[in-house]
Amino acid sequence: VFIAQSRASGSHRDVEDEELTRIFVMIPKFYTEEDLREKFKMYGDIEYCSIIKNKTTGESKGLGYVRYLKPSQAARAIEECDRGYRAILAEPKNKSSESLEHDYYSNNTRQEPRGNTLPFCGQPEFCSFEKNESRIQESISKRLSVVSRLPFIQEQLFALFDLVPGLEYCDVQRDPHTNSGYAVIQYSTAASAIYAKYKLHGFEYPPGNRLTVIFLEDGSDSSE
Repeated sequence: VFIAQSRASGSHRDVEDEELTRIFVMIPKFYTEEDLREKFKMYGDIEYCSIIKNKTTGESKGLGYVRYLKPSQAARAIEECDRGYRAILAEPKNKSSESLEHDYYSNNTRQEPRGNTLPFCGQPEFCSFEKNESRIQESISKRLSVVSRLPFIQEQLFALFDLVPGLEYCDVQRDPHTNSGYAVIQYSTAASAIYAKYKLHGFEYPPGNRLTVIFLEDGSDSSE
């Protein structure tokens, strides 16, 4: 795992404490904190484990956090744990308004999907999306359009978007009349596409060149 510190981050100590030692995982709803600790203790010394629960019912949402003492231990857990856990670095606690569980996995039962393609089935909060009032209402799909003022290299762009689990294909298209870059990205689930757009829209790649990432219609039923 290669971890870079963003320009917006504070001191190295703050980054290490907040961004590099805590991972976010998807887990079966029956897991307890002890179960979570047991599954991830082999990768390093765990400071604490926590499970996200529904505030009303107290039931697990099937999401959890594991905090390690060292960044290298968190990185090892992400690399070596079962892919079904979808382990990623967690957002810092002070970014609660942007936290994963609120931005992506809403427990709004009015938007409960008809199907679930993610692991640990039966968890509708994985598949519905809670839009903040400031967000532009847009049609969500599994396909993304990526635009850049610089041309893309197929292998590099694929490697970037493959950091999000579920990448199905990356198609770089070239315009002989301009030097700009354009590509179509498709994931196996809308949840993966949502996460990729959230993380990579506005990302500088290479440094100084911002990517524009938007949803493309893929012919699927948007209610799912």
